[in-house]
Amino acid sequence: MGKNKAGNAKNSPKKKSGKAKFIILGIIAIAIIGIAASAFSGSDFKARSGSIDTTKGSPVLGSQSAPVTIIEFGDYQCPFCRKWNLDTKPLIEKNYIDAGKVKLIYMDFAFLGPDSIKAHAGSYCADEQGMYWKYHDFIYANQGHENDGWASAENIKSLVSKLEGLDAGEFGKCLDSGKYEDRVRENKNIAMRNGASSTPTFIVIGQGEGTQLTGAQPYSVFQALLDEKLTTNPN
Repeated sequence: MGKNKAGNAKNSPKKKSGKAKFIILGIIAIAIIGIAASAFSGSDFKARSGSIDTTKGSPVLGSQSAPVTIIEFGDYQCPFCRKWNLDTKPLIEKNYIDAGKVKLIYMDFAFLGPDSIKAHAGSYCADEQGMYWKYHDFIYANQGHENDGWASAENIKSLVSKLEGLDAGEFGKCLDSGKYEDRVRENKNIAMRNGASSTPTFIVIGQGEGTQLTGAQPYSVFQALLDEKLTTNPN
């Protein structure tokens, strides 16, 4: 009997220690899950300057009178921006933008190197020919690896020569002139002034304050948020 008590006494601290480790690991796991959830959840947003100047950004995709606006801050070299543009944007276009419920404005957040400036400036050269959004989708669809040279001026000119309907000669002259590069830089400044620190960053605005989302969020996340905004701000 005494021997068994002694054995239990020796084993007890080990069991207690093991239990304590399990509890600590559980707390850490919960903390990690909480951090991950916060990274993928929306947060209330109020423009630091009172409103967001989108006048230098893209043409509006959708109806000007749509009650909900998505502002996207992106970089054409960003792989997560590409993922969102290919996976999520088409569904938003089909179910919300084409229905007149939502409009999208793209703002240049060209911070991944000097080639990003050229790639973004090219969007406004394409816009001179009424092809902003065709260029936008085409560039993302043909994105190379970050900063491997695919977005240099010469490569962009070669790439868009395959874009149907675009006058590549006029585009090249425009891109070489550099006339839209300051516009791109100003949009980057606007992005940073309004709290964007990574790409893509979205601000979804309905009635009242906007909601900020970061990362290549799936369609389901946008669907829930857009439906909420539309409920509180019906067309």
